[in-house]
Amino acid sequence: MKFEKRILTHFDFVQVFLILPIIIISFILTFEASSFLFEKQVVYTIIGLAAFMLFFILPIRKLYWLIPTLYWINIALLLSTNLFGVVRLGARRWIEIPFTHFTIQPSELFKPCFILMLAYLIYTNPPPKGGYKLKHFLYISFYILLPFFLIAREPDLGTATVLLIVGFGTLFIVGVNYKIWLSIFICIALASPIIYTHFLKDYQKQRIHDFISEKPSYQVQQSIIAIGNGGLTGKNVEEATQTHFKFLPISTSDFIFAYTVERFGFVGGAFVLICYMLLIFHLLSLNQKLKEDYFARVAVNCVALFIFIYVGVNVCMTVDFAPVVGIPMPFFSNGGSSFTTFMIFFGILQNLITFRYFSVEKAVKIF
Repeated sequence: MKFEKRILTHFDFVQVFLILPIIIISFILTFEASSFLFEKQVVYTIIGLAAFMLFFILPIRKLYWLIPTLYWINIALLLSTNLFGVVRLGARRWIEIPFTHFTIQPSELFKPCFILMLAYLIYTNPPPKGGYKLKHFLYISFYILLPFFLIAREPDLGTATVLLIVGFGTLFIVGVNYKIWLSIFICIALASPIIYTHFLKDYQKQRIHDFISEKPSYQVQQSIIAIGNGGLTGKNVEEATQTHFKFLPISTSDFIFAYTVERFGFVGGAFVLICYMLLIFHLLSLNQKLKEDYFARVAVNCVALFIFIYVGVNVCMTVDFAPVVGIPMPFFSNGGSSFTTFMIFFGILQNLITFRYFSVEKAVKIF
């Protein structure tokens, strides 16, 4: 397989330089915490890289007409989850693959398809001057709200809310008439008490209660102690008592930021956050470069919003600024689903950026 030189010219290496330090630090922390988890993370990384390469070489622009079909297939999977999914920890989020002991989580599979569907809708009907009017806004909103309600019913309100914010956040960046946003904000403010009392599950209300109560939950208490223990430059492995003695729960996934600060201090935590911040700013800056390419613009903005929400919520919950929810830090928290999903995201981004001037078929020559 031989690649044309133009691939190197258009490939966005800034993304690689900003993501690689995050992955390396994650590897170091996971190795120190558990050799077993480290070996699993290596396998997840290999799978993620394979997923990246697959989506990088796919002729996405030529196959864009298939995107609505993929969207509805994923919607069917979400419906199947609600009908006969596997129940774990009180949630019906998984489907068992027939004749095997493996399960899949359709809400994770749906995320790349969600990005592509938004890109397809906006690419085929770009916003006019002054932004989308009500008719087109409602049309696109249907494709955002449908998966939101299906995933929220599992229940997985965290993932559903992230998709909702990413979808409407992207519409905000692309352009919607300001009167529509004003009306939405007023409706949400008026409906908030009803949503809380009639639609939230008991455990979701408990998370909110724990968040606003004077005393944080046990998990958050241990997280705050770990962060305080790290000081300016952190502790060595033996002195990182919160993680070493397993006081800090799920230290390599949900609370990995607290683990990072305990080991590498304020300096290490700030470095990780700066990498994320620069990555988000870089992605958003591509809006100007891709001004007329709505397909790529939508994908870029969606991924930037995903990273912003995941990092923001994860860090805030470790310091008691947000309820504790299972939202990982991209490329950082230990786990296969999240890592693979974000590798697919960036495979799609690099595909749309690198091959925007020529087709994948011409870029890759197979002898």
